[in-house]
Amino acid sequence: MGTPHNEAKKGDFAKTVLMPGDPLRSKFIAETFLTDLKLVNNGRGVQGYTGLYKGVPVSVMASGMGMPSIGIYSYELYTQYDVENIIRVGSAGALRADLELGSVVAGQGACANSAYLEQYELGGTFAPIADFDLLMAAVESAKELGVKMPVLTWTDQLMPIKQSAPVMLTLFGGMGYTILLFAGFLLLPGWRLGFAGYAACFAAANLLLCAVLHRWLRKKGAALFAAL
Repeated sequence: MGTPHNEAKKGDFAKTVLMPGDPLRSKFIAETFLTDLKLVNNGRGVQGYTGLYKGVPVSVMASGMGMPSIGIYSYELYTQYDVENIIRVGSAGALRADLELGSVVAGQGACANSAYLEQYELGGTFAPIADFDLLMAAVESAKELGVKMPVLTWTDQLMPIKQSAPVMLTLFGGMGYTILLFAGFLLLPGWRLGFAGYAACFAAANLLLCAVLHRWLRKKGAALFAAL
């Protein structure tokens, strides 16, 4: 018998379940990598499959979007279906200059500013970290397959900003632009032109500055910011 969120019967899931967020990604993984497929749960369209990978039973099912959704599905898989390993697979963005598009990252832990855990009176914002043996098995398998997997160390909240030239320019360039616009009008003879005339002159100067800055960034600026 299933649960309110899961149509599968006990025993339908393998001991190891891969969990992408997107149901279509779950379907793709199952149809691409597994044999002897069986759709064991499609309640709410999560596309839960069980099959064989090189003769080993493996399941894959979407977690949906957000912590509440994966919280429900993972809890029921562990407590109602005797699943032993859940491996979260998916994609994410990153603000790091040393990460290339398509890089594979093995995450040991994660945190968020969501209030999801407060309802259970759980302190902090960090999720339980991954089982170390399982994590290392994934890393070693990636090495054997020649998959590029960079080793990342989190130092502080400013590191991603310091390592990203676009973020630096967006944060501080926007602030400086606003300050200059109003300070120039109030402190310089801009008020004599009227705000419309002053804004037109400021825009022209700004375009010239952007052209110079763009040329500098292409030659030296981006490398200097990336080295911070």
